[in-house]
Amino acid sequence: MAQPTNTFDRYSAVGIREDLSDIIYNISPTETPFMSTLGKTKAKSTWHEWQTDSLASVDTSNAAVEGDDAAAQARVATARVGNYTQISTKTISISGTLEAVDKAGRKSEIAYQLSKASSELKRDMEAILTRNQAGGAGSSSSARTLRSLEAWLSTNQNRGTGGAAGSTTQAATDSTTANLRTFTETILKDVIQQVFTAGGSPSMLMVGPAQKQVVSGFTGIAVNRYQINKPEPGAIIGAADIYVSDFGQVSVVPNRFQRNRTAFVLDPEYAKVAYLRPFQQNELAKTGDSEKRQLLVEYTLEMSTERAHGVAADLT
Repeated sequence: MAQPTNTFDRYSAVGIREDLSDIIYNISPTETPFMSTLGKTKAKSTWHEWQTDSLASVDTSNAAVEGDDAAAQARVATARVGNYTQISTKTISISGTLEAVDKAGRKSEIAYQLSKASSELKRDMEAILTRNQAGGAGSSSSARTLRSLEAWLSTNQNRGTGGAAGSTTQAATDSTTANLRTFTETILKDVIQQVFTAGGSPSMLMVGPAQKQVVSGFTGIAVNRYQINKPEPGAIIGAADIYVSDFGQVSVVPNRFQRNRTAFVLDPEYAKVAYLRPFQQNELAKTGDSEKRQLLVEYTLEMSTERAHGVAADLT
């Protein structure tokens, strides 16, 4: 149908107010399962140290002669290990005009951008703590770096051809793309068994999104269907939250920020995030018509004992 002659419509009118919602939508994920699960402790130097120890091996010949003199067994000193602290920052600069004008969805641009930067900083930390990064002392011209989770794990591991554990100052060696393997239940069982044999009590399997879907197909998943006692179809649960291993239940936790090629078998009791300087906001010097704020945190990964954890690496 045609519009009647001389109809004054929306396309000709001037002065129509904008329709802008007063809500800002943000879908970016902010969950940090590794950091959130670990305990927190205090670091007092840029080289944060702790001690590890273990019991002597089982002695199946431990039989004493009646009335014999007591002989002391050799004792082993504790091991002293450490990790460098790393500084992570986010800085914003907001013009005076932008802070003053009337804005939709937020009253203060400084407050809004600081809130965003805080979430971004935590995401950065989660990815750094779980990645394959070597520790480094740094210098006056280069930043210190912490030794991350993947670079720590060496005792309990299942790696592809060419893959190798890291060391104090070296990241783990990745297999080439041609040597990546499909994550299987056999690999998972092997790592869990290694951790248990080494003395750990693994309670968490932390994987990237792709591997989470793979794990959901393992036969050891505790529940993948609810029983409904009504004349309704059964509800299929498309997730694997608990894996029942031969050595106890293991929670399956997806982590968006870790590498998909790696799966971690963890005992969260034996790892902490140590803070030399907790999260803080610094108001930077004013050099013009803008306000500058810096968010800063200095932290490291305290791997209480890496023998309590395991890694399945080099996965497709």
